[in-house]
Amino acid sequence: MQQRTSVHNAHHGSAEMRLDSLAGALTASRQLSKDLVAPLTDEDMVVQAMEDASPAKWHLAHTTWFYETFVLRPHLPGYRVFNDDFAYCFNSYYNAAGARHPRPLRGVLTRPTGAMVRAYRAHVDEALTALCGSGRLADPALADLIEIGINHEQQHQELLVTDILALFAAQPLRPAYSQYCGNGSAVAVNSGETVAFDGGIQQIGHAGGAFHFDCEGPRHDVLLRPFKLARRPVTNREWLQFIDNGGYDTPGHWLSDGWATVQRQGWQAPGYWERIDDSWHQMTLRGRIAIELDAPVSHVSFFEADAFARWAGKRLPLEAEWEVAARGLAAESSMTGNTLGRRELRPRPTADDGRGGLLAMFGDVWEWTASPFVSYPGYRPVEGALGEYNGKFMNGQYVLRGASCVTPDGHSRASYRNFFYPHQRWQFMGLRLAEDI
Repeated sequence: MQQRTSVHNAHHGSAEMRLDSLAGALTASRQLSKDLVAPLTDEDMVVQAMEDASPAKWHLAHTTWFYETFVLRPHLPGYRVFNDDFAYCFNSYYNAAGARHPRPLRGVLTRPTGAMVRAYRAHVDEALTALCGSGRLADPALADLIEIGINHEQQHQELLVTDILALFAAQPLRPAYSQYCGNGSAVAVNSGETVAFDGGIQQIGHAGGAFHFDCEGPRHDVLLRPFKLARRPVTNREWLQFIDNGGYDTPGHWLSDGWATVQRQGWQAPGYWERIDDSWHQMTLRGRIAIELDAPVSHVSFFEADAFARWAGKRLPLEAEWEVAARGLAAESSMTGNTLGRRELRPRPTADDGRGGLLAMFGDVWEWTASPFVSYPGYRPVEGALGEYNGKFMNGQYVLRGASCVTPDGHSRASYRNFFYPHQRWQFMGLRLAEDI
C-alpha cells in the first residue's frame, strides 16, 4: 500500500495507561519488523523487484528515518543524528523534509550496508526508549506522533511482506519465504449468497474517539440506494470460470484503460498465476503451489475486478456501501480474521459461521470498491510535512476496504481507506460483488 499517516487519535482511560500501552505497542511494532526480515539473506534485503516495490532494507531504514525526523530530532533534547546522509537515502516523498533518492532506484542502495541499517535501527530504538522513559510522552502532541509512527510502520510491514513476494516471484528458483502451512482448509461458503442492506441517508467516516488516518474523516452523510453484498469475496474457482469464458479476451467486459492495460501487459490471469502442465499454480509466500480453488482470488487489479463484476452481471460496491455493511464487524474480525498475526500468509477459504451475515470482511484480501480516492466533504490536510501523507494522493486512485492476510493485526477498521492505482495488483487485492435491489 502507499504510505500514509494520520493526524487523529484519542486518549482512552488515564494518561498513565495510555503511555504504558503506547510504549509497549512501539516496542512490539519495532520488533515485528525485525522478525519479518529474519528469513531473508543480505542479498534478499537489497533488491528492488519493480518500481512499485522497495527493498526490505529500505523499509527498515525508512521507518527508522520517520521516527528520527518527526519524533526524535524535534522532541528529544541532545539527540544525535545517526548519519546526515540517510535523510536523502530514506525519505520517501516528503518534499518538506528535503531532497530524496529516486524511488525507482532504491535497489541500487547497496550502501549503507545491511549491518549499517541494523545499527541505525538500534541507535534510534535506544533513543525512543529514552524518550518514552523521560516523561515527555505526557505531551499529547508527542504521544500522537508516536502513535502515527507505529501505524506508519505497520503499513510498511505489509508492504515489506508483499514486496518480498514480488521479489521471490521474479526468481527462477521460486523460493519460499515461509514454510508454515496453516490450519487446513475451511468449508467454503456457497456462491451467490448475499446480504441485503437498506438505503437512505447513512453516515460514513471515522467518528473520532480512536486512532484513524486523516483521510477517514470528517464523518458525513451519504445517500445510498438499497443494495446487496456477496457474503464472501470472489474465489479462485470463480475466477477460473471467468478465464475459461474468455474474460481476458473479450473487450466488452473492460473499461477502455483496463483493456489497454491487458493488451500492453499480456495479462491472462491474476498476478503470480502460472500455467503448468494444464493446471494453474500461484507463487505465494510459501513458494509456488497449486491454486486453492475456494480461497479468495488475490493479486487482481481494479481493472480486472471491474471486468469480472461486469462479466458476472454485478458491480463493485461503493466504499460507502462497504463501510455501512461492515459496521459492527471490525472488533470481532480483528480477533478471528486471517491477518498477519495468524501467519497464514495467504488467503484461505471462507468458513461459514452459520449466522448468515457477511464473512471475511477483515482479512484474506483487500477488496476493491468502485470509489475513487478523493477527499470527504470538509477534509483539510494538516500543516507541515505530515500533511503530504494523504491529500496529495487523491488523484487517479481507487479505494480498497478491509484488510489482507498480511495486514498487521488491529491495523484496519470499517472506515479505513486503502488506495492504489487501478493497474496495480502486487498487493493481496481481491473483490466482493455488489448489486442493486
